Amino acid sequence: MDEWRKKRDIMLHYNQTAASYDTQYAKEQRAKMEAALGTVALKKDSLMLDIGCGTGLLFRHIADKSRLLVGVDISNRLLKQAQKRAKQHANITLVQADADHTPFKNRTFHNVFAITMLQNTPNPTATLREIVRIAKPEATIMLSILKKKSSRKLIEELLEKAQVDLTPLETGAEIKDHIITCKKQQARSDN
Repeated sequence: MDEWRKKRDIMLHYNQTAASYDTQYAKEQRAKMEAALGTVALKKDSLMLDIGCGTGLLFRHIADKSRLLVGVDISNRLLKQAQKRAKQHANITLVQADADHTPFKNRTFHNVFAITMLQNTPNPTATLREIVRIAKPEATIMLSILKKKSSRKLIEELLEKAQVDLTPLETGAEIKDHIITCKKQQARSDN
């Protein structure tokens, strides 16, 4: 199956399940988000990206800590659900985009969140490279990947294969996902 076909299938799946997404997953997703957020102190007035934002469950946890929070998803129906949450905060912008080809400049975001998203991409290495591209030097990148879809060893291989200079931080979360909190290291060309 080619990459675009898989992306289209994921988009169609989430378009079909958008109305019931929160009922099915909100409790579990919030536990993942709280576990990820418990590993890092977010700075006020930062630029944040929630890539694969779904219905915007993360918004209430981080919107008040950011100057601008951008939610990105490939599913227009999930974004319609997210719009309801975004209206509660003046600093949230939503963008429909492919996670491998975002419309952002290099080194834009101080914090990037990809909660339960990488396992839905046909090429997680390409997605991770895109996340790193748009993250500022020293940015915090928080990822979660379903344990049933990937072992910790496979995640480490993915980070290595993406050829990105990330330093994983420890988390103690015992939930259905591996939680990986990383700092993007300042590249020599960023000095």
